[in-house]
Amino acid sequence: MKRGLTTALLLGLVLPLAILPAQAQRRGAPAGPPNPFAGNSQAIAQGEQVYNQNCTSCHGPNGGAGEIGPEIVHNLSVPLRGELNDEQILDVIRNGAPGTVMPAWKGKLADDDILRIGAFLHSLRGTAIDNPLAGNVAHGEEIFWGNGQCGSCHMLGGKGALKGPDLTNVAAEYKSNLIVDALTKPNHRIFGDGGVHLRALPAMDTYDAVHVTLNNGRTVDGVLLNQDSYSLQLMGDDNQLHLLDRSQVKAVVNKPPLMPTDYDKRLTKEEFADLMAFLTRQGRKAPATVSAPRNADPD
Repeated sequence: MKRGLTTALLLGLVLPLAILPAQAQRRGAPAGPPNPFAGNSQAIAQGEQVYNQNCTSCHGPNGGAGEIGPEIVHNLSVPLRGELNDEQILDVIRNGAPGTVMPAWKGKLADDDILRIGAFLHSLRGTAIDNPLAGNVAHGEEIFWGNGQCGSCHMLGGKGALKGPDLTNVAAEYKSNLIVDALTKPNHRIFGDGGVHLRALPAMDTYDAVHVTLNNGRTVDGVLLNQDSYSLQLMGDDNQLHLLDRSQVKAVVNKPPLMPTDYDKRLTKEEFADLMAFLTRQGRKAPATVSAPRNADPD
């Protein structure tokens, strides 16, 4: 009896999440031509505006779950739920999802606007290098090394400091919205790769500013790069790497974070946009994989 009740409860929770993908799959959502707006930063920004104006009354911002509509963008594999591809998402937007409150937007929105919404939702799935933000990249680089003072903590292309994570490949590792959040949201923590969406981000235990007191009375201030049961690794305020045996450490006290989270207020709107345009282009795209023909002779 208890097992049957548990199964019923699980099905009641999981099946509603499966409705939207299942309906898109039943319709087939035949592969069409590539979205002409995919990767177009201006079109993606316009798609976000159209999405916010028409979709957030049901769905959440950035493709998240709302009070009525389910989460659209999610890259974790969930049993029975599936994952909508770009064509299926466009199909659902155009034609709705029968049996749900999802309406058909075909005829209500211009098809170009629907395609822009699709490009925006796709951009949330990919990392920043595939969907860089709009802005003056050259000016953004000037902001990074100058007014933004990012290089005083971060390394980029072999230049800069090591008090923060190396940003040389940041756009290939994280989504654009995560990069923006890291510079604008207090206590923000980045977790996992760019393909993972989590409702809550666990706290990191690296790059925290700390004050370390040793048994001999000596103190070291810096950022915690790594730690285990036996040692601590700090990049000191003296720009020297300190390797400390835990048996030497008397106390470790966390200090306020070094990373500012108000860059959208420290910089003008234009400066911040240009800095984001620069950062979301820092990295190398993963090489495309080419599958060998099925009947190819391995010799």
